[in-house]
Amino acid sequence: MKYDFDKIHDRLSTESLKWHFPERVLKAKGVIPMWVADMDFEAPPVVVEAVMKRAEHGIYGYPLVPASFWEAAIGWLEKRHGWHVRREWLTRSQGVVPALHICVRALTEPGDEVIIQSPVYRPFFDSIEKNGRLVARNPLEFDGRTWRMDLQDLEKKIRSRTRLLILCSPHNPVGRVWTREELKGLGRLCVKHDLVVVSDEIHQDFVFGRRRHLPFASISEELAERTITCTAPNKTFNLAGLTTSIVIASNPALLERFKAEAEACGPASANVFGIVALEAAFKRGAEWVDEMLAYVKANIDFARDFLAHTTTKIRFIQPEGTYLALLDCRGLGLTQKELDEFFLRRAGVYFEPGPTYGEELEGFERINLGCPRSILAEALHRIESALISSGF
Repeated sequence: MKYDFDKIHDRLSTESLKWHFPERVLKAKGVIPMWVADMDFEAPPVVVEAVMKRAEHGIYGYPLVPASFWEAAIGWLEKRHGWHVRREWLTRSQGVVPALHICVRALTEPGDEVIIQSPVYRPFFDSIEKNGRLVARNPLEFDGRTWRMDLQDLEKKIRSRTRLLILCSPHNPVGRVWTREELKGLGRLCVKHDLVVVSDEIHQDFVFGRRRHLPFASISEELAERTITCTAPNKTFNLAGLTTSIVIASNPALLERFKAEAEACGPASANVFGIVALEAAFKRGAEWVDEMLAYVKANIDFARDFLAHTTTKIRFIQPEGTYLALLDCRGLGLTQKELDEFFLRRAGVYFEPGPTYGEELEGFERINLGCPRSILAEALHRIESALISSGF
């Protein structure tokens, strides 16, 4: 490989949330953090160089967003996902999570219902509940190997005040990359019941095997007319700290409602470094992404094979996308609290507890595989030792 993903970086010296949280909040020292969706890989050299060059200027005042920023985003979506978007469809946000909150406020009224397909990324719940709307859960179905949409249940959950559906594609945390048939089935119900769709596609570039990410709005003009897509380079290139994302809607009315609500929440200046980072990443970062994806896929396979040879009580659920995976730990026979304590205190590894994403993941943990393989191997060996010493 041209890029060194095995390199270990000291993140404790940078006030990293991922690395400091276990000790400062959970009071657990020496823990390997494998929880929040933050990779332990440095950004591509082209991005680092672009940020450093901008930093050398020495003045970091309010920036304008140049045309080249939008051209970079449009080019990436076209080349990587075959989706042709126009400049007039795009606007900017300080992150996908803030964009979700703005969408809920812009497209619904207090007391309206918003459908989510749980288990799902916790901020989906927050964007609804913290804005005075009601969560309508359409749980995914688990067959012991993978997760599927339950469209019959979805239709039953649609009521007179159901206005919006938030789609997670690829899905965090279950790792599904939805097929065209699944998305079209979902789309038919949204059209039938006049639901607007907010599609969180921030993990769009993490797809493995023969799967392909299909932007929901690209399926048909009919679905594009009722869709707002939120995405960013933040996961692909590990740029979350630069708070830059894009929002896409071909329907001018939807886009204007988003913009109006964003303005009502208060002017939000662009991140001066986020601008140049996005442009550099999308214009010149493809080679780095290809190598990173191959490395992460090898990590996924490594973790799967290690656990398969170590224990029958923890089942690795193979993800089709994202750099996250679920561990089905129900075979250990522990309560969720006991399970969390086992990994944190006995194994010295911190995962994201499954119920963070919904009650459907009781007995599960989410593991972040975006790290050097030596860190992953150490974490897995710690788990193996803890299992043996605990009589499992």
